[in-house]
Amino acid sequence: MARKMTKEEREAFLAEPRVGVLSVAAEPGRAPLTTPIWYRYEPGGDVLVMTSPGLRKTRLIEAAGRFALCVQQQDGAYKYVSVEGPVVDSWPMTKEERQAMAARYLPPEASAAYTDAMDDAHGNNIAIVMRPERWNTSDFSDVAERLATSR
Repeated sequence: MARKMTKEEREAFLAEPRVGVLSVAAEPGRAPLTTPIWYRYEPGGDVLVMTSPGLRKTRLIEAAGRFALCVQQQDGAYKYVSVEGPVVDSWPMTKEERQAMAARYLPPEASAAYTDAMDDAHGNNIAIVMRPERWNTSDFSDVAERLATSR
């Protein structure tokens, strides 16, 4: 059976550079909006996501005042962390902040070019900050290990 991660494990897992899947309540009669997103997290802190102003997801987050984020590991032993909470801050990101976010996900030589291309196409991104309130985790490492040793 899968086990829950400890506080330290879940925070370390969430701090790794993974593409998150953001979910936010949608308009009545529609399913929640669920979309991949880049994020940043440091253990014990808040979750920061980067998005463009004026997008549907941005408007829905503003209206709901909260969102959820889920990250997973599918290679090797399956693990996931989901976290949900209220929005506590937002601001227009500086070019340096946008480039730092891109550098979490892209090779160093590509992050500056990506930031410039996105600025030209979409204008400046904004940061939206969520304070983690509820966590849900699962770690199948023990199950994978038992299966591997039983062969």
